[in-house]
This record gives sequence, C-alpha cells and structure tokens, in this order.
Amino acid sequence: MIVVTGATGGLGSATVENLLERVPADHIGVSVRDVAKAQHFADRGVRVRQGAYEDPAALRNSFAGAEQVLLVSGNDPAADVVGLHRNAIEAAVAAGARRILYTSQQAAVPGNPYLPSELHIATESILATSPVAWTALRNGAYGPLDQVLGPWQQTGEIARPQDGPVPYTDRADVAEATAVVLAGDRAFDGPITLTAPRAVTFDDLTAIASDLTGRTIERTVLDDEQWVAEEIMNGVPEQAARLMLTWYQAGRDGYFAAADPLMTELLGREPSSATDRLAADIAA
Repeated sequence: MIVVTGATGGLGSATVENLLERVPADHIGVSVRDVAKAQHFADRGVRVRQGAYEDPAALRNSFAGAEQVLLVSGNDPAADVVGLHRNAIEAAVAAGARRILYTSQQAAVPGNPYLPSELHIATESILATSPVAWTALRNGAYGPLDQVLGPWQQTGEIARPQDGPVPYTDRADVAEATAVVLAGDRAFDGPITLTAPRAVTFDDLTAIASDLTGRTIERTVLDDEQWVAEEIMNGVPEQAARLMLTWYQAGRDGYFAAADPLMTELLGREPSSATDRLAADIAA
C-alpha cells in the first residue's frame, strides 16, 4: 500500500489523483487531518484515516500496512516543522514502511540562503539516519508565478529584486512525477531533483510576457530593502516579505540554476514550460 499525507492539500491531492490512474484504489491510503475532506477519495475506494504530524499514535495507525509513505512537508512558520517531520518519519518506521518519500526542495544544500532550505536539509538528515530506504523529492519552485513576479498583468512591469535563473515548475507535473515514482518499479535512493527542463530569469520572463500579450512589459530591479518596504506598505507581514527575499537571493546566487532532465524522463513528455504557465495565467 502507498500512503500519502496531506492528501487534501494541493500537491498531495493531485498526487493521489495521479496514483488512481496507475494503481488500484485499494492499494492507496491517505493520512489527513480531517477525514470528511477526503470523503471523495473514500468514495472511490481509497483508505482514509485520520492522522496529523502532531499525533504520532494516529500517524502509526494511518500508516499501518504501508510499503511506501509519502510525507508532504509542513510549512507552518510558527511550528517546529523539523520536529513534526521527525514524528512522521518515526511513525512510518514503526508502522513497517519499507520506503519513505519526502517532498523536499530543489537545492536543499548547505549555504542556500532561502530559509526553508534549513528545514529540508534537517529533515533529509533524519531520513538518512533512519533504518528504511528513503527518497527526497527535491522539487523545483511550483508556486504560482504571480507569487514571484508580482501583479505584472495589471502594472505592465515586473518590479522585483535582482533574481537569477530558476526552472519554474508546474505543480501538476510535480504531482504526476511523484505518482510515477511511487507506482513504478524503479527505486530512487536519496535525493532526486524534479524540475522543468529550462531555467529562466525575470528578463526572460519579461520577454516571454511581452510576446504573449503584445504589450511592452518592463523589468525593474528593486533594491532589496526598497522591495521589502513596499511589500510591507502593501500589507505583507515583514517576516513573510523577508522570507521571500531570501528566495530571490538564493536565485541570484545560482542555487536554482541547474534544471534536471529526470522529470522529463519520468513523465515521458516535455513538462510545462514557463511560457506555458504564463500563457495559462493570461488566459485565466
């Protein structure tokens, strides 16, 4: 059995949907905080059990019988995320899982200034010392492009700090690739990187956006502190703005520059490109 945590969230839910196309429903389980929100999976034959990273006993029950467990990483800035991940890893081991897969982040390596990297590095370290096989899915940035580009469609301008090349990746592709790994016969030990095949900069995206819209979109490089101040003025909490700033800093330091071909291999097709994603945003 394959058990997926966070199955009512965006990535977890999409992964389960992809698994249902590849393995029988009764070979899939989900561990969720609120079982009512996963009723649509139960109706299709998926095993649904309550489990939360804060409750190791419930996790052990929800992981029972699992050969593989997919741990979707937590993102609560107020929580001890590494401690919660440790709970989940220990529960999966106690439940007898043969392999733990974890949704990590591209370039989860020492020195990366992007703050969540520290959480992923620590969690991967826990996995490395666990007694079972493990795979860290180091996913490329798959959040909405507007999150990093800002409201360029309204302003005609990408006004952000200095950036660097990033292989912006579609969440739907990440979910499909994750399901392929879970359902496949090929074992991946340790970290693997799942990204779109090409890294692009804001200059590249500005040119792409101009071509797609027929407008002249401008790229304006803002000073880091100027950008933080503007974000705060727009109602963004300072902590959140400074967290995002570390992402731009990591990009311009080259941490996300290396695109990886593995996702293309797993999908058997070209993943969605930045152009595809911008076009979809414009059409929405």
